[in-house]
Amino acid sequence: MHELSIAMGIVKIAEDQTRKAGASRVEVIEMEIGELAGIAFDSLDFVWPVAVKDTVLEQAEKRIAVIRGEALCMDCQTRFGLQQLYEPCPKCSSNLKVIEKGKELRVKALEVV
Repeated sequence: MHELSIAMGIVKIAEDQTRKAGASRVEVIEMEIGELAGIAFDSLDFVWPVAVKDTVLEQAEKRIAVIRGEALCMDCQTRFGLQQLYEPCPKCSSNLKVIEKGKELRVKALEVV
């Protein structure tokens, strides 16, 4: 379950930024996670309490914006929604595409005190 290591990485980012801001804790953490990032959201929710225990994020409200997958077909230039990495273009059935959105995994904002 790699979600635990991801959650621990998020804690590290939050601790570093909180220290830089001269704050003691985080009230809100906002994240953007793409549907195609390979994150199981229920697993992330499951490991979150363990990962944030005794850290600046322990009492923080967690807000996640889910980014829908989007691709551009390199053969016919069609933009289309994507729920899985290996979906073909709905117009020409080509598998040659550029994934433009949906693989994000970022901490967007922290509200610290």
